[in-house]
Amino acid sequence: MGCVHGKCCTRYPSSSDADSGRRREKRPYKCKHILTQRSLELVPVPSHNFTLQFSVLTQHGYYPETVERENQDSFCIKTQLQGNPNIHFFGVFDGHGQYGAECSNFVKDRLVERLANDTTLLDDPLKAYNSAFLATNSELHDSEIDDTMSGTTAITVLVVGDTLYVANVGDSRAVIAVKDGDRILAEDLSEDQTPFRKDEYERVKLCGARVLSVDQVEGLKDPNIQNWGDEYSQGGDPPRLWVPDGMYPGTAFTRSVGDSIAEKIGVIAVPEISVVRLTRNHLFFAVASDGVFEFLSSRTVVNMAAEYADPRDACAAIAGESYKLWLDNENRTDDITIIIVQIKGLSNSGASATDNEVDCRPMVMKSIKGSFDTSSVSEPEETYGSVRTDLSDTQQSCQHSVSMNRSAAIVVPSPMMHQRPSQLDVG
Repeated sequence: MGCVHGKCCTRYPSSSDADSGRRREKRPYKCKHILTQRSLELVPVPSHNFTLQFSVLTQHGYYPETVERENQDSFCIKTQLQGNPNIHFFGVFDGHGQYGAECSNFVKDRLVERLANDTTLLDDPLKAYNSAFLATNSELHDSEIDDTMSGTTAITVLVVGDTLYVANVGDSRAVIAVKDGDRILAEDLSEDQTPFRKDEYERVKLCGARVLSVDQVEGLKDPNIQNWGDEYSQGGDPPRLWVPDGMYPGTAFTRSVGDSIAEKIGVIAVPEISVVRLTRNHLFFAVASDGVFEFLSSRTVVNMAAEYADPRDACAAIAGESYKLWLDNENRTDDITIIIVQIKGLSNSGASATDNEVDCRPMVMKSIKGSFDTSSVSEPEETYGSVRTDLSDTQQSCQHSVSMNRSAAIVVPSPMMHQRPSQLDVG
């Protein structure tokens, strides 16, 4: 879900390693996939003797009133960050507003550049990640791009050896597949930051935001009823953020990069970060824009991806199904972008614990007033430590201490029936 004004601007050329089509560190297969038009790509992680096999697909949305509208999604895949063969970056950026494409492309380039140039990345990846987001947000504000009513979400995964650092701002999502006996489970690595979340609702209210659906703003429903159910049942008219005395900006998310007007009512660029140590039970992870998750649950995405040995096939199937479900439910589609990264050959041979003893649950880093509260998924009350970071006075003023006890493992609806779309374009 983007701003209430839609996603309606053109995309300027990108320049990151992955989406520009330039040669990357590993390109072992020359044959391109018929739908993704990409070669299957592999990159080793020599420190733990496993390989990442990955692909990506981006599909521009269909808007019947603006058929020439270009894709506002962008993505970045940067392997061997800082020249280190054990550090790899995967990110999806979902732009919104009149200059959403410019915002998403700016952020995808600058965020990874910030990380690549941070000499503290390996010593303190959490602080480096947080600093990269905040610095990129400031740079976007100071750039020639008008981000007053435009911006981008960002869902990113940094692989450092056998550890994933997942930083999220907005309502795009990352999910990982975990083998559990004969079953494959889906575990969210991020949680959508929207007013549906009680903690985020309370935080933006303290920053002065009015939280109302479009029907409430237009007087069709009682604005005093501050209960919208959940995003699965009320996704058609979700709660949005409005300034106290106006009918703007109408964002359906509570965090983003850019959106300088919405920032004044609590829409911040501070990421929530989860940390996962990979084990042999982790099969693959997916990073995708909300164009995928609007009608597909995390469970369904994992189920579909698990059916394919080739991540290019998995990307094409999930993007195609998402596209079809959009048209089944609405007269348009959102932009759709998905990266699937398969984890090959990880044995944890150097670990002292057995598979059953290794805790595969994400540890969720919840940023409150510049510090990170760390808790495991199933035990959100238990604190393992905190990492101090420096925030500006403005950002601190809209980050009140609100209870944020939550779990990254979310119960999602039953998988939907899979049908193939009649149309799929490739970005």
